[in-house]
Amino acid sequence: MQEQPRMFGVGVIGAGWLGDVHARAWARLRHHYTDLGVAPRFVAVADSVAAARSAAQAKHGFDTAYADWRDLIADPEVEVVSVTAPNAFHREIGVAVARAGKHLWIEKPVGLTPDDARAVAGAVTEAGVHATVGFNYRAVPAVAHLRELVALGEIGTPTHARVNLFTDYAAHPLGALTWRYTLESGGHGVLGDLASHAVDLVRFVLGDLDRLVAETAVFLPQRPILDPDAATYGHGLGAPDAPTGAVENEDFVAALARTVDGTLVTLECSRVAVGEQNNYGIEVHGTRGLVAWDFRIPGELKLSTGSDYANQPAQRLLVGPGAGDYARFQPGAGLAMSYDDTKVIELAGLVRSIQTGQAEGPQLPDAVASAEALDAMVRSSEGQGWVSTRGAAPTSG
Repeated sequence: MQEQPRMFGVGVIGAGWLGDVHARAWARLRHHYTDLGVAPRFVAVADSVAAARSAAQAKHGFDTAYADWRDLIADPEVEVVSVTAPNAFHREIGVAVARAGKHLWIEKPVGLTPDDARAVAGAVTEAGVHATVGFNYRAVPAVAHLRELVALGEIGTPTHARVNLFTDYAAHPLGALTWRYTLESGGHGVLGDLASHAVDLVRFVLGDLDRLVAETAVFLPQRPILDPDAATYGHGLGAPDAPTGAVENEDFVAALARTVDGTLVTLECSRVAVGEQNNYGIEVHGTRGLVAWDFRIPGELKLSTGSDYANQPAQRLLVGPGAGDYARFQPGAGLAMSYDDTKVIELAGLVRSIQTGQAEGPQLPDAVASAEALDAMVRSSEGQGWVSTRGAAPTSG
């Protein structure tokens, strides 16, 4: 007789798009990771917006829907908590989850500041629970293979790299002034939203950053204010004749950085890039080649390697089984994987951590390192020049 799967009591805080993504990942976990022997029990969802939590409860079959996230954490049936609430709540909720003795799956950037990320990391360590962070682009099998190619020296010694995340979700001038555009609720805008991923990709492939210099900009300084009774989530548009308010955080960031191993990195992110939709990627050049990945064609790499140097061609490499967790999802190269698949991989790492006691996947120290780099970008853009990514005083050159 087949052994029954071990049921995990799941709670999701935040019933927006990412809360839905997390719930879907839990539902799919047993399809792709049968060897883990687990299945979700959807215990509770929490959201302050009644319509959102009701919709999530109906869609995923949560036993209970709470208006207050504290009630979800207090629910004794909840063992693992997904935190997909707005950034400003990450610290309070993440710390509370850990102190309640529950495992944590939290979205990046884990708060608004390095201190926020450190507080959650400290609470997790002190409580002895397991956690993972939503840096899901490192879970893409092609990215895992890119990292391996770099480590094996297939492109020689890395010399310089480029990471870009361009998209248009905030490009419309009538995009409403939601929590995303205030320092108090959304932090430093595109830095926490997109540059946090960019920093993590660099660290995953090339190692820690040492120092950087950066410039930021706000290209749409005013946005329409929503009616007080309107929901303040998503990327909806305001009325053309609505009063406007000031955007307090950044639309764009560009940085030049150097890793601890000496690789130069250019990093550029924009949330208002008209004509760009999720144009995310990383390109690494070395002394005898290059390797690059584009999120929009997630199962491919661009690879140039050899000894020709000048006029050396680049080939299209289709990544397949053997790269990361690709074989868990598709049997052969050329079958595309999706954003949602990366979240299933991310979740599997957390579950294995809980089962084995060994940390797997992106951890809270990764969120701290990312937050420190973002803070360095802010300080540099305020006129401090080259800045250490570890909170030290400005450095020269």
